[in-house]
Amino acid sequence: MPKGLLGRSLLILMTPMLLLQIVTVLIFFERHWDTVARQLSRGLAGDVVFVIDYLGEYPDAEHFEWLQHSARMRLQLDILFEPDEILEQQITQPPFGLVSQELFTALDERLERPFFFDLDIDNRQLEIRVQLKDGVLSVIAPRKRLYSSTTYIFFMWIAGSALILYGVAVMFMRNQVRPIRRLAKAADQFGRGVEVDTFKPEGAAEVRLAASSFISMRDRIARHLSQRTALLAGVSHDLRTPLTRMKLELAMQGSLPGVDALKQDVVDMERMVDAYLAFARGEEGEKAVPTDIGKLITDQVGEALRDGQQIDLHIADSLEMELRPQSVRRCLANIMSNAGRYANNLSVRAGRRGQDYEIVFDDDGPGIPADKREDVFKPFYRLEESRNQATGGVGLGMTIARDSARGHGGDVYLEDAPGGGLRVRLVLPIGH
Repeated sequence: MPKGLLGRSLLILMTPMLLLQIVTVLIFFERHWDTVARQLSRGLAGDVVFVIDYLGEYPDAEHFEWLQHSARMRLQLDILFEPDEILEQQITQPPFGLVSQELFTALDERLERPFFFDLDIDNRQLEIRVQLKDGVLSVIAPRKRLYSSTTYIFFMWIAGSALILYGVAVMFMRNQVRPIRRLAKAADQFGRGVEVDTFKPEGAAEVRLAASSFISMRDRIARHLSQRTALLAGVSHDLRTPLTRMKLELAMQGSLPGVDALKQDVVDMERMVDAYLAFARGEEGEKAVPTDIGKLITDQVGEALRDGQQIDLHIADSLEMELRPQSVRRCLANIMSNAGRYANNLSVRAGRRGQDYEIVFDDDGPGIPADKREDVFKPFYRLEESRNQATGGVGLGMTIARDSARGHGGDVYLEDAPGGGLRVRLVLPIGH
């Protein structure tokens, strides 16, 4: 079965038409062609019998010349009599082929004497030879006496009309499928953060309904993101004000016991608020633009190198993609930052893999147990057993990374690195 809607629709539409045409052709071939072949064969056999009977009644040369002339002019037959000849070949069994069988049956029923015929002496004529008592009669007739051109005209009309109808069906079905493809493209672009403001419902009523539902869903999601960002901006302002007063109060306390610990708590609270806002804000307000993915990776790796990380970078393919650059930078930074906390060396490999662009991060750290790899993507989740708690972080790094990847239609996968550490695979679909 075809995988596409266009192919399946055409198959559903054309299969009954094709079966109908096959049945029609078979019925025509069995009825019309069989009837025409039988009538033509009987007509030709009757003319041959008439010639033989006439020769039996008037065997003299003068009447034979008149018969030759009349047969040529009236019956389109050329007759030749070979006296004292014996028919060397004769047909006693029906030969293969519908026309040959009908002609054999007609001659066998009417002649009651040995005969032989050749339907292929050339492209335009056939020959019938009959054994008479004093020689062999040869009758040459045009092939059109046995073959009807209506059969071939019928086949040509069937084939021509089928091609025209199939062409019209393909054109109309393609027009019906095009709005569905546009809807799928708009949904894919929206999933990758590309603006789809120009998309409008079109096509059949059901397709228009689906398109209208998609537009309503897009608008609801956009409103939700805007409301979330506005709400969190207000929360940020409300939280930062008391935190600032607390910092001032603590600074005025001097070196009293417990002040340093409270200052550290305030700093941790500010960091947690900033991390949460970064996660909640996501890609809000950033537009997808054509971006050189190779240069973006190189720049981000350069920043990590300046921070002291040991990174080996290899970019096999660099191409321009529709991305939200800051979102992807945040994703790359979080992945490399995690590797920098828990590993000494990091290898980054990037290149095209089919219809996706894949970035692979391999580190030599302790890795993550397979049963906890999905947990690290949960907000505020930290691997207390396998990661050092003193390294900082609030458990949102990988959450933000996956949120960014999925916002572009891709994903982040955790696997075992060949060297025993952790492999992080960032997959981003290549837009078309």
